[in-house]
Amino acid sequence: MKKIKLNYLTILALTAVILSGCAGLTKMRDDSNNVSYKVNPNPLVEKAGEVSVSGDVTFPEKYFNKKAVVVATPVLTYEGGKTEYPSTTLQGEKVQANNKVIPNAGGSYSYTGTIPYNPQMMKSELHINYSAIIKEGDEPVEYGSVKIADGVIATATLVNTAPKSTIIKDNFQRVIPESYTSDIHYVINQATVRNTETKATDVADMQQKIAAAKADSNKVIKGAQISAYASPDGALELNEKLSVKRESSAETFLKKAFKDNKITEAEAADFLKTLTTPEDWDGFKKLMEESNIQDKELILRVLSMYSDAVVREKEIKNISAAYKEIAEEILPQLRRSVMTVNVDVVGKTDEELLQLAINDPKQLNVEEILYAATLTSDLNQKAAIYKAATVSFPQCIRAFNNLGKVSLDLGKVADAKAALNSAKAISDNAVVKANLGAVALAEGDLKTAEDLLAANMSAGDAVSYNLGIIKIKQGDYAAAVNYFGNTPSFNAALAQMLNGSNDKALATLNQLGDVKDAWVYYLKAVASARGGVLEGIVNNLRTAISLDSSVKAYALKDAEFLKYVEEASVKALLQ
Repeated sequence: MKKIKLNYLTILALTAVILSGCAGLTKMRDDSNNVSYKVNPNPLVEKAGEVSVSGDVTFPEKYFNKKAVVVATPVLTYEGGKTEYPSTTLQGEKVQANNKVIPNAGGSYSYTGTIPYNPQMMKSELHINYSAIIKEGDEPVEYGSVKIADGVIATATLVNTAPKSTIIKDNFQRVIPESYTSDIHYVINQATVRNTETKATDVADMQQKIAAAKADSNKVIKGAQISAYASPDGALELNEKLSVKRESSAETFLKKAFKDNKITEAEAADFLKTLTTPEDWDGFKKLMEESNIQDKELILRVLSMYSDAVVREKEIKNISAAYKEIAEEILPQLRRSVMTVNVDVVGKTDEELLQLAINDPKQLNVEEILYAATLTSDLNQKAAIYKAATVSFPQCIRAFNNLGKVSLDLGKVADAKAALNSAKAISDNAVVKANLGAVALAEGDLKTAEDLLAANMSAGDAVSYNLGIIKIKQGDYAAAVNYFGNTPSFNAALAQMLNGSNDKALATLNQLGDVKDAWVYYLKAVASARGGVLEGIVNNLRTAISLDSSVKAYALKDAEFLKYVEEASVKALLQ
């Protein structure tokens, strides 16, 4: 709030011509030093691309001529130009018109106005100009140009508008486990491995795979398991012995296969693990569920009703029509040993993947090339790899999305948009649409950006960050604080400061650590100015200027430092 009195000599010089032709304004001129002004805010503040001002003008008793009509116009003047706010027309109490009446006994009017912001306005002055007449038809007389406010705080325009975007991750696995499995089946109540079983297709195939794994430098044989079973018919004691003997015979066979193929890994004590199941009720249930045996639902109901093995067997045998089929079709499959060999397939090294991605990308599968792009910090190299991925895998939404993300990081907005639209054509994906929102933000289309981002909040943290940027630009600082959350960033601190939490803003900036970003230290200097800490202003401005010399020129016109520009330490720093 500020009371500014008109300078008598200034008004005298400006109104000499007026008084000669319009004597009725003489008293208003003479008493104009008693007019008072209250302006809010002062300095003015940019918000959402505009500079608004509100205030009150109070005229003293017997000041306003009863027949006068006065047009009051606030004007923001700056180097290279000026911008007028909307005018207010005032009239004396004897004027027959519909303007705001100022009584001769004294009165006031309140004013609110808004103009678009431009960067030249940072270093500026707000004046109020008057144009007056006594009677209709008179030539308007301009008088008075009173300074009522200083500068425009434009701290909100420091927002870093570079949007964040999101990649869709690869599913690359350097080590892919494989398992080779075969079964050895036994005659009822027997544990001998028959020749017909060792020559069975699945057993022969497993042995071939073991030999191939041994010869392949990219494969590592990790271990083996044998699970031996007895069918659930017969006495438990007999089945226990059978399952153990079957495990032993299968182990003898498998160890010979390892020895024949020179699998030295099998010599390790913990290489082979074994398990015996005397009565394979789980296997029985599974095969019954898959069968077409008559009364299978009744048999399955018996399994669910009784847990005792003896009772189960008795009840099933009582279903005589079905039991014969069970004995012929189900039980022989349960008299077995299952042999499993585990192998790790080890993929290419990071170095190999990156070199192939750069020099011969067609040698890589989709997961390998997407992963290879993450192995370099060179954005141009990343973009080239993702571009190659789109050529090799034209239906891969991840390749196009990730190309769009990296293109946006490079500032190639048109390229990013094209790649992301290609991704969207493949599939309607939330991440892709959120990234298109980031593109719209980079293009300055806040409405489209906000619509796309708000509709795809599931796409990740970048969405909230970008919405925070939009809210700063819209002047909704509380919403911006919420969107940025607790993750420290320059923009998060700026939002906190603009929302009135100066101490929180400074704490957030300090969480960023010793960054080499001039504007982080500049914002710390602003926070210090708002907190009245001169030492903080000087120290942080000094660091900011050392990192970016252009900061000095910006600080010289920044209304945040109006109270401090004459301080010796600040003045010396900004000279």
